[in-house]
Amino acid sequence: LANTVEDNDEVNDEDDSEAKQARIKQARVEREDDIATGDVRLMEAVITPSSRLIGLTTNRLNLRERYGLNVVAIARQGHRLTQRVSDIRFRSGDILLVQAYESNLMTTLQTLGCLPLAERELSLGRQKSLWLAGGLFLGAIGLVLSGLLAPPVALVGCAVAMVVFQLLDASEAYQAIDWSVIVLLAAMIPVGQALEATGGADLIAAQILGVAQGQPNWVALTIILIGSMVLSNVVNNAAAAVLVAPIALGLSVQLGLSADAALMGVAVGTSCAFLTPIGHQSNALVMEPGGYRFGDYWRLGLPLSVVVVIVAVPVILWMWS
Repeated sequence: LANTVEDNDEVNDEDDSEAKQARIKQARVEREDDIATGDVRLMEAVITPSSRLIGLTTNRLNLRERYGLNVVAIARQGHRLTQRVSDIRFRSGDILLVQAYESNLMTTLQTLGCLPLAERELSLGRQKSLWLAGGLFLGAIGLVLSGLLAPPVALVGCAVAMVVFQLLDASEAYQAIDWSVIVLLAAMIPVGQALEATGGADLIAAQILGVAQGQPNWVALTIILIGSMVLSNVVNNAAAAVLVAPIALGLSVQLGLSADAALMGVAVGTSCAFLTPIGHQSNALVMEPGGYRFGDYWRLGLPLSVVVVIVAVPVILWMWS
């Protein structure tokens, strides 16, 4: 009896082994068929600053189980990382080589906050939806230009209308809001008001006035423009504009410079953050994919800033003399 049981166990083990090998072969054939028919796709994607991946690993996120996404390789600052992919914590700007089914690859990347880099065919929805979205945006711009609505009211209304007409859902609208900029402005606006209320703006303006006193207006405008440009490379450009605007207004009164010209100098200067990767989101976004270092920006940014000053100062004085 014991011998019979042992013989049966050996037969069962052989059957289980054969069945297991058959299942493995079948799964391998199915994967090969999927790849051959183009169902599985490899793509490069960059992690954006607002991505939910930042600071986490593939094991922590369960990307394969939750999203059907495999991370094949990771590159950082132009170099491929050699550690185990499952142990690497994602950073903003990392380049991921991902594998997933083509049907949900784009949706998954959008959900995770990644931008695809490989050439692809994007489906942007029905043509009717595109025309409706464009019409809503142009309508908002028309209301602003006609003076019927203020820009914040018109553009926020346009965004709400896109949600109402189901051109995008509420979660996509919520994710599109750059909360870091909103929080930064909420913190910096009181700082600008404090500078003005305590006389700090007048004090800084007085120091600049001592340098620009007796000089032509273009000298004062150049100082305002360069000061705004330098500050915007250190803090967010919107916050820099909030801080510099009161100083520029005080300086314009003392020197007899047009207030419009002074404010345009601030606007142009704070919009030209070319010297560092932290001055604007666009600079930071291309830093990791391009393999740039912090010191690479000023090499092209400094000559470009000089060109902006040379062109902007005479144009501003000509338009708002």
